Amino acid sequence: MQLEPKTRRTAQNIQHTYSLDSRIYDVKTYPVQSPQGATILIYGHTNGVRLVWRGGRRLRPSKKAEKQNGSSEDNAVMIIDSDDDAPPTKSAFVDKPEFEETATTNTSPPEIIQTLDLALGTAAHHIAVLPTPSCSAEDAAWNGAEILKHKIIFAVTCTNADVYVITLPLTPPSHESKARPELRQSLLAGNAGKGAWGETLTLLGGQARPSEGVAITLTRNKSASGARSRSLDRHGHSVTRAIVSAYSREASGTLRFWDVTLDAKPGTLNRIEPFQTEFLPHPLTSISFNPLHLTQLLAVDSPNAVRVYDYSVPAFPSDDTSDGPFPNLGSWLLSLYPPFTRSSGMSTTRKPIVAAEWISHGRAVLVLLADGQWGVWDIDGASPTTNTSGGLFSKASAGLRGSAITAFSISGHLEGTSPLRNPGSQRSTTGPSTGEFVPMTPHSRRDAITATISGGPEKLAAVRGGITIARLAPTRSSEPGDESAILWLGGVDPIVSVIPVISKFWESQLRRAVGGGVNLWSGSQPTRMIRLTDLSVGLIGERCTGVTAVPKPAAAPSRDSSPSESGAGGQEGLPIEVLLQGENRLVFVHETEDVTSLTTRLIGARKKTRINTDSTKAILAYPRPEKPNSVAFNLSVARRGNQMMHLRPRPSVKNLFAEPVASIEAPEETSFGSQRPRDTGLMFINDLNNAADVPDDESEAENRDIEQEMMDIMEIDRELEQMETDRERGTKRVFFEEG
Repeated sequence: MQLEPKTRRTAQNIQHTYSLDSRIYDVKTYPVQSPQGATILIYGHTNGVRLVWRGGRRLRPSKKAEKQNGSSEDNAVMIIDSDDDAPPTKSAFVDKPEFEETATTNTSPPEIIQTLDLALGTAAHHIAVLPTPSCSAEDAAWNGAEILKHKIIFAVTCTNADVYVITLPLTPPSHESKARPELRQSLLAGNAGKGAWGETLTLLGGQARPSEGVAITLTRNKSASGARSRSLDRHGHSVTRAIVSAYSREASGTLRFWDVTLDAKPGTLNRIEPFQTEFLPHPLTSISFNPLHLTQLLAVDSPNAVRVYDYSVPAFPSDDTSDGPFPNLGSWLLSLYPPFTRSSGMSTTRKPIVAAEWISHGRAVLVLLADGQWGVWDIDGASPTTNTSGGLFSKASAGLRGSAITAFSISGHLEGTSPLRNPGSQRSTTGPSTGEFVPMTPHSRRDAITATISGGPEKLAAVRGGITIARLAPTRSSEPGDESAILWLGGVDPIVSVIPVISKFWESQLRRAVGGGVNLWSGSQPTRMIRLTDLSVGLIGERCTGVTAVPKPAAAPSRDSSPSESGAGGQEGLPIEVLLQGENRLVFVHETEDVTSLTTRLIGARKKTRINTDSTKAILAYPRPEKPNSVAFNLSVARRGNQMMHLRPRPSVKNLFAEPVASIEAPEETSFGSQRPRDTGLMFINDLNNAADVPDDESEAENRDIEQEMMDIMEIDRELEQMETDRERGTKRVFFEEG
C-alpha cells in the first residue's frame, strides 16, 4: 500500500488518494481503536485481507543487535558438553511493540502506522464488523464482552465459498515481528491460520456457493431457558460467542446462521456447521444485525420489501425440537414496503431498494431507493416528537409476527437525482438512437446514471449504491452517542450525501413538515444533508464501488463548552471522514466547509480587521460606518411630467379671475448629491458604473474573503431554489366551474 497519498484540493473538500497494488473488493472501518489511538481499516483484496493502522502514536524503530565491547568471532570459545545431546528448544516469539510518546493526530492526513497482510489464498469479497459504537480500547466492553479490549473480531467471505471468523490482537505488530527470520523460510509462514500474528481462524461450513453478504454480532446467554440452558452449562458456553449470518444465491436464495465461540487458540483452524438455514423465495441484497436487539436481522429483499428476521423466535413453537440454544427455524417479524414507481398509468411495481440500515440505535430503518428517494421507517418510536413507549418491538408487543409498514416518518430525495425520478423525459437526442458519436467528456460522464435508465423505470434495477451508518462515540457514558449516515449512488461521478447527525436532521425535517420553516437562516450543518462534489478528482477516472465512514477521534471537551457543543455537532467540519472505494484506490475526503450557520457567516461572525475604509470607493459587501445601510432609488419608468401632476399641490387662487401664484421649487437631488435630470428612470445605473470604474483599494481587497462571499451567495441560491421547489410541490390547484 502507498504510504504517502496524493493530495488534491477542490472548492469544497480535500482528497487524499492512496494507490494500491491489487483490486479492492470491500472496505470496513473497525469501530474500536487500537491502544495507541490508531483507527483500524480492513479491506479485502485478491489474496486475502489487509489491516491498516492509521493515526495514533508511531511505532519506535527496530533495535539492531549491538556487539559487546571486546567481543568478536575470532575470540569465540566453543564449549562441548557431552551430557546434553538434545538440541536447545527455541522459545516462541512474544511481540512487545513500543510506541512513541506523541501521537500523529495533528498531521493531515493521519500517518499510516503499520499494515498487516493475512493471506487466505483466494479473494476476499465481503467483510463484516461488529455493530458497536466507535470507542477507544479501554471502553470497548460492548454487552460485557471483555475480549473487545484486546482483540479484533471480524468475518470475511471468499470466492471459493468459504466464510471465516478471524480474531487478531488489537495492537499493531512491531517491526521486529514482521522481520522475523522464520517468516522468510517459507512463503506460507505468514498466512492466516498459522498463528504467526496471534490470529485465530474459524471456518464456517455448509456453503455450496460463494456468499454475497455477511453480518456479525455478539449474543447473550441469558436468552436460553429450560433444556437449552442446561445444554449451555454442560458444554461450557459461558465465553463470548459471535453469531454470523451470510446469504448466497444457492437454490432460489439461502440464509444461514452460525454460532461461533471466541475461545480458540492461535494457530488452530476450527470448522463449524450452521445451526439455522432459511430457504428464501428470492435472493437477498444486503443484511445487517440490530445493535439494540441482537437477535434481529435486517434483510433487504429488493424490490419487494425490507424484512426483519429473528433467529431466536421459533416459527412453530409447538414443533420446535432443537436441543441447542436456538431453534431450528426463526421468524419473520416485520415487512417494510417501499412506494410504487411513477408512470403514466397505474403502476404495480415498487421502487427498487438500493440499501437499508438500522438507525437510532436499532429503533428505526433508513432506506435508499433507486430513484434517489430516501425515507425513514419509525419502527420502535424513535421519532423525536413521538412517545418512545409505543414501539412495535416494545415489551407490550413482544409476540409481533407478520406485521407490515409502508409510510415513511420523513422522506426526501438526494440532490442531483432528478433525472432518476423522470427517466422518460431525460432521453438524449444524441447517442446510439441517432447514430451520432458522443465523446467521453466530464459532462457526459456526469450523465452516466441517466444513460442507464433512459429506457424506462425498469432500468432502475441497474442503479448501485449503499448506506453507511457511523455510530459515534458518546459524549457521556449514560447517553448513547450520535449517528452519522452516508448515502451514495455509484458511477464514474458518484452522488454522495452526508447526514452529520441523524437525530438533529430528523427533528429539523419534522419541524419543516409541520410548517416550522425550512431552517434556512438558523440551521447549522448537523440539521441538513450535505452533498460532496468533485469526487471524481480523487478517483482519477475509476468507478466508485463503495463508500465507508471513518469516525474522527472525539475531541476532549473544554471547560467553557457544553457537552452538546463538544460532541459531533461542535467539531470543525463533519464528524466523520468519507472514504471512497475505487477499483484500485482509496480516497479520503476531508470536508473544508465551516460548521457555522448561514446567518452567522452572513453577518460576519468571523470578523476580520479592516483598515482604511474611508478611502474605498468600490462597491463593498458590507456598509461603510459613515454611510446609511440603505439607499432609496426611484425605479419608476413613468415620465417626470406625469409624476409631478400627481405629486405637486394645487396652486391657491383668491377668485375665479385671479392668476395662480407660480411656486418656486428647489431642484431635486439624488442621494449622491448630484442634480437629477428629467426622464431619469433607471439613470442611476450610470452612477453605479462610475463607482465600479474607481480603482479598488489594495489594502481593503487583501482583507476581504472573496471565496467565502461567493460560497455564501451560492448557498443562498441553493436554498432559494429548494424553497421554490418545495413551494411548487405543495401548491394546490383549484378549478371553479362556470354556472
